[in-house]
Amino acid sequence: MRSGIELKGHSVGAMSASGRRLRSLIIIIVALTGGLARAQDLDRDKSGAKLFATNCADCHHSPSRLAEDRVSWTLSYFLQQHYTSTPASAQALTAYLQSIDARRPKPQPAVHNWRAPDNHGSASPLRPPAPVPGR
Repeated sequence: MRSGIELKGHSVGAMSASGRRLRSLIIIIVALTGGLARAQDLDRDKSGAKLFATNCADCHHSPSRLAEDRVSWTLSYFLQQHYTSTPASAQALTAYLQSIDARRPKPQPAVHNWRAPDNHGSASPLRPPAPVPGR
């Protein structure tokens, strides 16, 4: 008794050496060209604001102060390693975060317009302003 089915003198159950080579070659070509599946860039063509909304907003409720005092390339590198899928999306997110911080007014040191009391007796003592006259 033979294994496999015979069709016009050829055994169907056993594959010839040339058939195995052809099958292996097809598998290699498909694997190298990525014919089965390609990775998708989910961040492609998203603005910095959209990237923040999808990648950061769950933890950081506001983009304000996230780029404060950070060098552009280090922030971009950090974002690429941890939060975005490509260098381009990391750069877009970096630019967005830095633009938010650039629009925020910088705090100015307090300026006091009062004079220290002069203990030499020549200056009048400080007093509250005069009341506003009624109408």
